[in-house]
Amino acid sequence: MENIVASASSQIADAGHENAPRRSPPGTFVIFGGGGDLTRRLLVPAIYNLACAGLVDDHFSIVAVDWTDMSTGQLQQNFHDALKNFVNSRGTEAVALREDVWAWMSTRIRYVRGSFEDEATYTQLAAEVGDENCIFYLAVAARFFGAIVDRLGHSGLAHETDGMFRRVIIEKPFGSDLASAVALNARLLRSLRERQIYRIDHYLGKETVQNILALRFSNGFFEPLWNRDNIDHIQITAAETVGVEQRAKFYEGTGAVRDMVPNHVMQLLAMTAMEAPTSFDADAVRDEKTKVLKAIHAVGREDVVRGQYGAGTIKGEPVAGYREEPGINPQSRTETYVAMKLRIDNWRWAGVPFYVRTGKRLAARKTEIAIHFKSAPYALFRDTPVEKLTPNIMMLHIQPTEGVTMQFSAKIPGPTVHLGGVRMKFDYSEWFREGPSTGYETLIYDCMIGDATLFQRADNIEAGWQVVQPVLEWERDPGFLHFYPAGSEGPKAADDLLARDHRHWLKIGS
Repeated sequence: MENIVASASSQIADAGHENAPRRSPPGTFVIFGGGGDLTRRLLVPAIYNLACAGLVDDHFSIVAVDWTDMSTGQLQQNFHDALKNFVNSRGTEAVALREDVWAWMSTRIRYVRGSFEDEATYTQLAAEVGDENCIFYLAVAARFFGAIVDRLGHSGLAHETDGMFRRVIIEKPFGSDLASAVALNARLLRSLRERQIYRIDHYLGKETVQNILALRFSNGFFEPLWNRDNIDHIQITAAETVGVEQRAKFYEGTGAVRDMVPNHVMQLLAMTAMEAPTSFDADAVRDEKTKVLKAIHAVGREDVVRGQYGAGTIKGEPVAGYREEPGINPQSRTETYVAMKLRIDNWRWAGVPFYVRTGKRLAARKTEIAIHFKSAPYALFRDTPVEKLTPNIMMLHIQPTEGVTMQFSAKIPGPTVHLGGVRMKFDYSEWFREGPSTGYETLIYDCMIGDATLFQRADNIEAGWQVVQPVLEWERDPGFLHFYPAGSEGPKAADDLLARDHRHWLKIGS
């Protein structure tokens, strides 16, 4: 796992630091779905950033595969327009597009038109890539995953020889439940070896997610506190203000549980709760993450709240309820919110609940992990004006701001003992100069150099689905859905989930 903040990489390289990231090996980056939105908005800008940082080999090319009728020249123009939008997206902090880098990239872009299920497409693709190293990125709907990998295997495109690698990056969703995830993994492994499969979760490309491990295991004063003796509970929040937007068909058949919990939320939980790996070798890290997920106690129905947003207001503007959204069934029982109380059955975390929640149309866009430490004994302050102690909370901010906040008590200046809650905050943007990024730079670069640390292994995927499988089996129950107004903190039942334990959620909209 190597840090790919482009500006920092450039500074390190300029300084001649011995630990500067190395250039990727030569090869071809094949994108199935190369004419789509994901490619334009995220993948091409990420490759551009890597090229700006000097991390892409000169013998590198991009082959976009799609069914759309267009020429290589039209594709190049689409990518150029997308890059200009990308670099201008930071408003007053916008930077100019480096035309020298684009000129270098544009000569290395080729287009293959064809169906993902047509053998002729793979014959043409094989002629394009020859005997080069290849990464095949599946930026396509999940229904094509198995079909594409089958044909990569049948055509010989997945075959590796000494000194030549073939790797496949697969976007989520990895199945729609435990059985389909197991079946998909089995199908992929008929054509590929596990080490060739890179199951991507873009949350793991965020600097603050990667920083969880650095924070825990490189600072001597955190790890001794990171256990049941000192931590009361942990809250994980992944909140959005947006609704389903243009994803109505997908979301109606998916819901918040499938869309977020087995992947994004479970990865945040695993990074927070895992034991120290023996090294930062990919399998050592993934072994520990899988152990944590397998140690999660079977969830009970009383510990799960499903919700769906109704009409409300977001930033002062009225918004429709989920059932009124275009393309949504007016009687839909699809959840747009879920909260769960999870327990991890191991020595470190026994008795420490993990409360997780995720949802759409909530009070603010926020992803964070809040570590609530146990309170200090109050006896010392019994004969003082102090009425209560400020909770000690460490907040790991994932998005939209990235950083760490510590909340603790301090004496208010004056002749008597009065305590006030104070906060110390570390903000990534203030300490590290960083250009615009997509969050995919690190993930793509790691795949290029063969580092799978930030990618999910088959057992990791299946362990995540195992946690939520009971919830999927209860979802048809008409009583298992609560409603909340758009722009709120979520359903009242989610507050009650914590209130039973004499705890409360941190405010999303604060």
